[in-house]
Amino acid sequence: MDKLKVMTIFGTRPEAIKMAPLVKELESRPEIESCCCVTAQHRQMLDTVLDIFKLEPQFDLDVMEDRQTLSTITSKCLLGLEKVFQQVRPDLVLVHGDTSTTFAGALAAFYQQIAVGHVEAGLRTWDRYSPFPEEMNRSMVGRLAELHFCPTQANRRNLEAEGVTKGLFVTGNTVIDALRTTVREDFTFAQDGLNTLDYDGKRVILVTCHRRENYGRPMEDIMSALAHIARTHPSAELIYPVHLSPVVQECARRHLDGIGNVRLIAPLDVEEMHNLMARSYLVMTDSGGLQEEAPALGKPVLVLRRETERPEAVQAGTVELAGVEYERIVELADELLADPDAYAKMARAINPYGDGGACRRIADGILYHFGRRAAPPEEFESC
Repeated sequence: MDKLKVMTIFGTRPEAIKMAPLVKELESRPEIESCCCVTAQHRQMLDTVLDIFKLEPQFDLDVMEDRQTLSTITSKCLLGLEKVFQQVRPDLVLVHGDTSTTFAGALAAFYQQIAVGHVEAGLRTWDRYSPFPEEMNRSMVGRLAELHFCPTQANRRNLEAEGVTKGLFVTGNTVIDALRTTVREDFTFAQDGLNTLDYDGKRVILVTCHRRENYGRPMEDIMSALAHIARTHPSAELIYPVHLSPVVQECARRHLDGIGNVRLIAPLDVEEMHNLMARSYLVMTDSGGLQEEAPALGKPVLVLRRETERPEAVQAGTVELAGVEYERIVELADELLADPDAYAKMARAINPYGDGGACRRIADGILYHFGRRAAPPEEFESC
C-alpha cells in the first residue's frame, strides 16, 4: 500500500512552535510520507524555530515583504501553494490555528480538492473582530477542513454547535509536546543579563503585549498599569521582550523606559521564551500561546485582553482574564504579588491543555481516517 502523503503548512513563529513536534511525529511514521511547506509569513522569527527544531522544509514560499498586508499575505500564499499542490498532490494538508497562512493554506487545498486537517481546531471568542483577523480565519478553516484536531473537549463542543460533527478528534495541544523539547534546567540565555538574574530572590514577571486589537487606548492603559506595578513592587522584575511593531515599541518605551526594575529586551526565540517562562513568577500577556504554555509550567497568567478563545484555563483557575483597563490589571497583579494563598491557588491549578501526547493522537487520527488504523486514538480528557 502506498504511503499517505501528508503536507504540513505554516508561516509564523507560533505556528512553527506548535507544528514542529508534529512534523517530527509524522516523519517517524512508516505509513506516512511527510512533506513540509513554509510560507515565511514571518521570515526571521520563523527561521529561528526551524533552526531550534532542526526542520528543513521541502518548500519555502518566502512571501514576507515590507509593509505587508493581510491581502498581500493571503494572495501570495494562495498563488504559491497552488503550484506546490500541483507538484506534490498530497493526500492531506495540515494547517494550524488561525493565521493568514492557515486560512490561505486551507482555501488553496480546497481549490485543489485536497483534504484539509485543522490542528488546534475549535477555538472561538464568538466576536469576529477579536482577535482580528484570527477569529474569522479559524472559523472559515473550520468550514473547509475534513479533520478537526481539537485541543480540548470544549473546542469540540464549539464545532458541534456550528454543525461540524464528523472528523473530530480531541488530542490536547501540541505546544505541550514542544515544551518537553525546549525547557531545560541547564539552559543558557543568549542575553547574559537573563543568566545572572536572581530568579529566586526576584519575582520575575514575564510580559508580552502586541495584539492589533490592543492598539490605542487599551495598550496605553496596559503600559500605564505595568509601570505602576513595577514602581509599587520593587521586589518584582518585569521582563518585556518588546514586539518589533513600531506601534508597540513606541508605546512601551514611552511608558516603561527608565524604570529600574523593568527590562525592555529584544524578542526572544522559542527556547529562550519557554525557559524564561519556566523561571518566572507570573506571566502577563495578550498572547494566545502563552495562555497554554504557562499553565503547563505552573505559572499563573493574567490575560491582557477583553476575552479569550482559551477559556479552559480560566475555568481551571490557572488563568485570570484581566482585561485592558488600568484598574483591573493593577488589582489582579497586586493580589498575586501580595497574597501567597491567591498565588498558590493559581500556580497549582491543573493544566487543561495537554499531556504531551497530542502529536501521537493526531498522527493516529490521520491513519484512522484513511483506513490505515483500525481504532481511533484515545481522546485527551480535558475541560
